[in-house]
Amino acid sequence: MDYTPQTRVRFFDIMLLIVAAVSAGFLLVNLVSPDRSISALFMAGLAFTASLLILLGTWLDPDRIRASQSNAMLTLAGDTLESMTSRGLDTVSAQEVCELMLPASSAIAVAITDKERILGYAGRDKAYNETGSSIQTQATQAVIQDAKMRILRTQEEIGLPVKSVIHAAIIAPLFKGEEAIGALKFYYPSSARLNETEESIAKGFAELLSTQISANALEEQRRLFTSMELKLLQSQINPHFLFNTINTISALTRTNPAQARELLRDFATFYRRTLEDASDLITLERELDQTQRYLRFEIARFGEDRLQFSTDLGEGVMESPVPAFLVQPLVENAVRHAMPSEGTLHIKCSAQRSGADLTLVVEDDGIGMSEEAKSKVFEGGSSKGLGLAMKNIQERIRGYYGPESYMQVESEEGKGTSVRLFLKGSCAW
Repeated sequence: MDYTPQTRVRFFDIMLLIVAAVSAGFLLVNLVSPDRSISALFMAGLAFTASLLILLGTWLDPDRIRASQSNAMLTLAGDTLESMTSRGLDTVSAQEVCELMLPASSAIAVAITDKERILGYAGRDKAYNETGSSIQTQATQAVIQDAKMRILRTQEEIGLPVKSVIHAAIIAPLFKGEEAIGALKFYYPSSARLNETEESIAKGFAELLSTQISANALEEQRRLFTSMELKLLQSQINPHFLFNTINTISALTRTNPAQARELLRDFATFYRRTLEDASDLITLERELDQTQRYLRFEIARFGEDRLQFSTDLGEGVMESPVPAFLVQPLVENAVRHAMPSEGTLHIKCSAQRSGADLTLVVEDDGIGMSEEAKSKVFEGGSSKGLGLAMKNIQERIRGYYGPESYMQVESEEGKGTSVRLFLKGSCAW
C-alpha cells in the first residue's frame, strides 16, 4: 500500500501515543505493585518521557504548524471558491463564505458587503445585521470609498450604531479589477484578539475573494459578449432585414442594375465582416466602414430624401481600437426607432480624442423619446431589442475600459436622441 507523507506522519504519531500509553500503564502497575522492579520502572519512565517529548516536539515544530495551517487555509480557500464559482458574489454565496470563514479565525462575526448593503453575515449580533439591510458602520463605508484596509480597536472607530459585543474589527476592501466593490469584515470581542495572524487571514481572504470576483466578472464579460454577438447577428440576419434588403436589390435590378450589383457586393462583404469581427477589438475606421455599408442598404430602401448620414471625426481617431458592433447598433436603433413619419432623418457620428481617451457620439433628429422610455433604454427586455443592444454596449465598454467609461443617453420628444460613449484609455491600447 502506498502511503502519503501525511499518512506516514499520522501513523508515527499514533505509534508514539501507543508507546506513551503502554509506558504510562506499566509505570502505574509497577508503582502499586509490591514486587516492582527499579530497572523496569526506569525503562518504562524513560520510554514514556521520550515518547512524550518526541510527540510534543513534533506537534510544536514550526514547520509542521505552518504546514497544518496552510493545509487548513487551502481547504477553506477551496470551499470558498466552490461557493463563488457557480454564483459569483451574491447573498447566497456571501452567506456561505461568511459561515466558512468564521471558524478559521478568532473573530466572533464575519460579514461581506457590496457598496450599499450586507450580502452575508455569520456570528454574534446577526439580528442587527440582516442580509439585504444597508451598511451600518461608518468604517465600512470609508474602506469602500478609499479602498484601504482598516484595523479598528474600539467601537467608536468602527462606528457601530447600537450597543454590541463587538469591540474591534478588521475591514478589508473587495475589488473587481481596480474598483472597490465591497468589504470583508472580521469582528472581535476585544482589541486583544487583533494580531498579525488575524491581519494575514483578513488580507489573504480579501485578496482571494477579489481574485474570484474579478475572474467571475471576466467570465460574465465573455458570456455577455457571446450573447451580444449572437443576438446582434440574429438581429442583422432576421427575416425582416433579409426580406427588405433582397426586395430592395430585386427592385433595383430593373430600375438601376449598376446599383443593384454594387449592393449585392456590399451585402456579401457586410456579412463576411460581421462574422470576422465577431470577437475582436477593431479600428474605429473599420467599425464606421461597416456602419456605412449597413446604411447603404437602408438608404437604398427608404431613399436619400428620408435618410442621411454624416460624420465629424477628429484627428487621429480612425485607428483607435473599439469593440466590434459599437457604432452600428446605435445607428440601427436610430433607423428602426427614430424615423419620423415624413421628412428626413439625419444621423451623425462624431468622434474626438482627448489624450488617450475617446468620445463617440451618435445623434439623430428623429422622434425622440419620453423620459419614461429613456429611463428604460438599458433594460434588456425593452421593446424591439433596443434595450438589449444598449445594455450590451454599456457592459462591454466597461469591461474593456473600466468603470470610468460610460454610455450617456439624452433625448427629447420631437427633437431627437444623442448617445455619448466615453472610452477611458481607448487610444492607449
